[in-house]
Amino acid sequence: MNKIKICLYFPPNKVTVPLSYHLIKNFDLQLNILHADIDLAKTGKLIMDVLGEKKNIEKGLKFIEQQGIKYKIFNKTIIWQEDKCIHCGACTAVCPSGALKLGTIDCMLTFDKEECLVCELCIKSCPLNVMSVAF
Repeated sequence: MNKIKICLYFPPNKVTVPLSYHLIKNFDLQLNILHADIDLAKTGKLIMDVLGEKKNIEKGLKFIEQQGIKYKIFNKTIIWQEDKCIHCGACTAVCPSGALKLGTIDCMLTFDKEECLVCELCIKSCPLNVMSVAF
C-alpha cells in the first residue's frame, strides 16, 4: 500500500462533485480527510491522505484532473528537533491540524506527523528554529 497527502482545489462549479465517493468506490482508495474548507460560492480546499495501490492512486489522480479539479501532492515533511525544543508551545498556537500539542499534565510538546498539513506555520513561529522542512 502507498500513501500520499494531497490538497485539492475545487472551483465553485465543482464543489458538488461526489469526488470522495468515486475515489473510494471506483479506485479502491482509502481517504482520511485532514482539513476541509468547502463552500458553494468560492473555491474549495480539501487536504487528505490517500491510501491504496500505486496504480489505483495514479488512476484516481487522473480522474481528479478529468473532473477539472486541481491538486497538489505534498512532497515535504516537517522535522522537529525534539532534543533542542524547550516546549514553549508557540507552534501549537498556529498549527491548524492540531499535529503539535502540549501535554495537559506534563506540558511537553508532541508532534503527530500523520496529522501534519505541512503548512510550515510552525517553522515561522518557533523562537528557537527547531522546526524545519525536508523535501
